[in-house]
Amino acid sequence: MSEQTPQHPPQASPRHNLNPPVFWGSALLIFILVAGTALFPKLAERYFISIQNSVMTNTGWFYIASVGIILICVAFLGLSRYGDIKLGPDHSEPDFSFGSWFAMLFSAGMGIGLMFFGVGEPVMHFLSPPVGDAGTVEAAREAMKTTFFHWGLHAWAIYAMVALILAFFGYRHGLPLTLRSALYPLIGDRIYGVAGHAIDIFAILGTVFGVATSLGYGSLQVNSGLNYLFGVEVSNNTQVILIIIITGLATLSVASGLDKGIRRLSEINLLLALFLLSLVVLLGPTVLLLQMFVQNTGGYLSDIVDKTFNLFAYEPNDWLGGWTLLYWAWWLSWSPFVGMFIARISRGRTIREFVCGVLFVPTTLTFLWMTVFGNTSIDLIMNHGATELASVVQQDVSLALFKFLENFPLSGVLSFIATLMVVIFFVTSSDSSAMVIDMLASGGKDHNPLWQRVFWSCLIGIVAMVLMLAGGLKALQTATIAAALPFAFVLLLSTYGLIKALAVDATKKESLAQTTLTPKVGHKPIPWQARLNNMVHFPHRKDVRTFITETVIPAMESVASELEKQGVESSIEVDENKGKPQFTVLHGDEHDFVYQVFPRGYLQPSFMVDEDIDEDESKYYRAEVFLQEGGQNYDIMGYTRVQVIGDIIDQYEKHMHFLHMVR
Repeated sequence: MSEQTPQHPPQASPRHNLNPPVFWGSALLIFILVAGTALFPKLAERYFISIQNSVMTNTGWFYIASVGIILICVAFLGLSRYGDIKLGPDHSEPDFSFGSWFAMLFSAGMGIGLMFFGVGEPVMHFLSPPVGDAGTVEAAREAMKTTFFHWGLHAWAIYAMVALILAFFGYRHGLPLTLRSALYPLIGDRIYGVAGHAIDIFAILGTVFGVATSLGYGSLQVNSGLNYLFGVEVSNNTQVILIIIITGLATLSVASGLDKGIRRLSEINLLLALFLLSLVVLLGPTVLLLQMFVQNTGGYLSDIVDKTFNLFAYEPNDWLGGWTLLYWAWWLSWSPFVGMFIARISRGRTIREFVCGVLFVPTTLTFLWMTVFGNTSIDLIMNHGATELASVVQQDVSLALFKFLENFPLSGVLSFIATLMVVIFFVTSSDSSAMVIDMLASGGKDHNPLWQRVFWSCLIGIVAMVLMLAGGLKALQTATIAAALPFAFVLLLSTYGLIKALAVDATKKESLAQTTLTPKVGHKPIPWQARLNNMVHFPHRKDVRTFITETVIPAMESVASELEKQGVESSIEVDENKGKPQFTVLHGDEHDFVYQVFPRGYLQPSFMVDEDIDEDESKYYRAEVFLQEGGQNYDIMGYTRVQVIGDIIDQYEKHMHFLHMVR
C-alpha cells in the first residue's frame, strides 16, 4: 500500500459534479444491456443462466469461503484494538442519531426482503428440506435455523465490510466516497484512472439492475396486496402504474435529500414494521413465539460454524446452489449499493460501534421477524390445517404474506399495513440507490444538482418497466448475481488492505500517546495571569483569527524556513473563509506531517451568558490544534510565537517517532 497522501483530481465544472467517464460509460452500458435483454429476453436468460450455473458449480467453494472469511474479519475488527478508531477525524461526531441510523440502514439493506420471504422461505424449507423428511418437527426446526443462516450475520457482514472500507478511506483519509476507494490499498493513486472508473461503472450497473429487478418483481407483490384488499386487477398495466408511482415517490424523496426524505421515510417504515410485528405477536401464539425466538437463536449460534462452511461435499444435491450460494451471490451483488449507503450515514462512529450497530442490531430484528412470521406460518400448517397457505407459498410466494394474514383478526387492516410497508420499502430502496448512484457518477460528491439525482431515480424505474414488459427481468437478475464472483475477489483483497491501513493508524495512535519527547528547549510557561484571563474572558471568533494571523502563521513560517535550510520540503496553506492555516511537511512515499489550527466555537457556560445577547454572541472560540487524524482537543490561544513553534516541534517529533515505528 502506498503511504503517500492521495492526490485528488481537479474539481469538476460548477455546472455539474459529474465524473464524465463514469457517467457516460455507465449510461451507455445500461442502454446496451437493457436493449439487448429486452429485444432477446429468452436468449439473454439462457445465456446468463448458463454463466450463473457454471459459476455456482465451479466456484461455490470460493463463495462459501469468502463469506466466512468476511464475517470473521468484521467480528475481529469490532473486537480488536482497531475498534476505537473512528470512521472520520478523531473529533468527528455521528451525523445521525442511533434510531435514525438504524432505520435507514435496515430499510435499504434488508427490509423489502423480509416482507417477501418472511413467510415464504421458512415454509419452503419446512416443505422441502435439504436433508430429512418434510413436514416434521425436525424439518420445522431446521427450516428456521436455515432461514436465520441466510438472513443473519453473514449478509450484514458483507454489507459492513464494504461500508467499513469506504467509510475509513473516505472519511479518515480523504478519498472519494465511491467504490474505487476500496482499491486504494492495492493500486494507490491509480484509482483515479481507468481502473477506478471501471469499478465505479461496475457498481452503478449492479445497483441499477439489482434495484430495477427488485422493483419489477416487487410491483407484483404490491399488485397482489391491492388485489386482495380492493380487487385491483393483477396485470402488467397495473404493475407499470405501480412502478411509475413508486418511482415518482422515490424521486420526491431523493430530491428532498438524505435528512428530510430518506431518513423520515425509513423511520416511518421501521415504526410500521414494529407495529405489524407486535400485532402478529399479540394476535398469534405469543408465548410459543417468544420461546421459539430464543431457541432458534441458540440453534443458529450453535450451528453457525458448520453451516458457514458446509458445501454438502459428502452428500451432493442441488439445494446448496439453489439457496445458500444464490443468497451469498445476491448479498455480494447488492453490497456496493448498500455498503456505500451505510458508509454515507456512518461518519463519526467508531469501528466497534459501527460493527455492533450494523452486524448485531439488524440481525436481531431480522431473527425476530423471521420467527414471528415463519414459525407462526409453520404452526398454522402443522397444527391448524392451513394447507392452503402451504399451496400458495409453493405456487406464488408474492401472495404468501397476504394469505398468512387471513388467519388473523383484522386481516384487512394488517394487509393494508403490509402493502403500505412494501411500497415504502421500495421507495426507500429506490431513493437511497439513486443517491448512491449519483455519488458514484460524481466522484463521491453528495451535494449535487437536483437533476442528477432525479435522472438516476427515473432511470431505475424506466429499466424496471422496460424489462418487466419485455420479460427480461429474470435475465438481468441472473447476470447481476453472476457478477458477484469478481467482486468477491476484489472485496477480499480490499479487506486485506483495510487491515493493513488500520494497523498503521493504530500504531500511530499508540505512538503519539507513548512518545517520550526530548527535553523541551525554548518553552516558557504561559503566565498564570494570562491562563486565568483565557478561562474567564471567553474569546470571540475575531480574537482567535487575529491570534492565528499574528502569531500562529508566523510561527509556521519560522519552522518552514528552518526546515528549508535542512533540505526538507514543507508548505503553508491558509483557508481564508475558515481562518484555518495548515502547515505540511512532505515526506514523499511516507505519511506527511500535517499541523492545523482552527477557530472552534463552543457555547459559553450558562453562568456567563447574558439573557439579552443573541446566540452567536453567546459562543466563545478556541484555537484548537488539528493533525491529520483530526482534532486534538487542546487550545493554544494565548501562546507566544515561540510557544507555538514549540508545540509544532513537539507534534512533529511524535510524528517522526511514528514513522520510525512503521518503517
